[in-house]
Amino acid sequence: MTDTATAQRLLSPEEVERAKGMIGKLVGGLGTAILGQQELLELVTICLLARGHMLLEGLPGLGKTELVKSLSALLGLGFRRVQFTPDLLPGDIVGSPILQDADGSRKLVFHKGPIFANLLLADEINRATPKTQSALLEAMQERCVTVMGETHELPRPFFVLATQNPIELEGTYPLPEAQLDRFTFKINVYGVSSDTLQQIISKRQHGQPPSLSEVLTHEEMEQLFDLVDGVHLPEAVANYIARLVNATHPTAADAPEECRKYVRYGASPRAAIALAGTSRAAALLAGKPNVGFDEVRRVAVSVLGHRLVLDYSARLEGWTPVRMVERLVEAVPEVGRPVPQDIEV
Repeated sequence: MTDTATAQRLLSPEEVERAKGMIGKLVGGLGTAILGQQELLELVTICLLARGHMLLEGLPGLGKTELVKSLSALLGLGFRRVQFTPDLLPGDIVGSPILQDADGSRKLVFHKGPIFANLLLADEINRATPKTQSALLEAMQERCVTVMGETHELPRPFFVLATQNPIELEGTYPLPEAQLDRFTFKINVYGVSSDTLQQIISKRQHGQPPSLSEVLTHEEMEQLFDLVDGVHLPEAVANYIARLVNATHPTAADAPEECRKYVRYGASPRAAIALAGTSRAAALLAGKPNVGFDEVRRVAVSVLGHRLVLDYSARLEGWTPVRMVERLVEAVPEVGRPVPQDIEV
């Protein structure tokens, strides 16, 4: 579906209803495996529908890894898991050439690494060194890897779902800004309520989740991706996204005072693209054929929070990236300039 086509036509009620049914099956399936985390599951689904990569941060034992494994089972995707450790090397992820005998001679043959999967779980990504983390940069942006001058395409679709422990924990390395910027969403995973804990210990022996079967075929996933692309992004909402991202820069005219004081570096154009794509997915999840301001606000923290670099004094004053994004959403008005009369909002 081309950009021109999506700009000219709104999704029909039948298409929206069909998409909502398929998305409901996925969210429902995740809900049987991960209890008491409905908002988390919906954010994960939104990121997936936008064909984005996801970073899940939380303390050990909160079900981050189980969530990714459940997603793989429900979608029937090729799944590989890499446990990131300080001694992990880039070749352990992307693969490496190996000298082999062939036709009486010896030549280098590329052996694919675990990154050649539909869904790569980078478990505890911030326990590996920055050199190893950088092995994912090309793959996450261009869906391919280059080894010794030869480029190899990755399977489609391709998702990186990474987990990380809070950076204050021992034995962790901060992710470089270039790496963080390639994650569409960063989602904080928190503990569950006492009622949910009671369900877990009462119904799940040894904490084992139920076995899951595939709920969406590859063809249905491709249909969902096309439907997300077909969600209409009104000019007024696109303008709001552009102004919101621009306001993350302390030198911008629209930046609030707190941003000018505490933000060192704002979000990149990649953030605006991610904000538009995930807003479309959030609209489809809500059963809407077009994006509204509410959808942008819903995904803003997940898209922008990890892309802001705050000044060292921000923490002393109690400012976090999440709080700063919330302040930006509050400060930037929905309407910044008149919208042409021929644009449907």
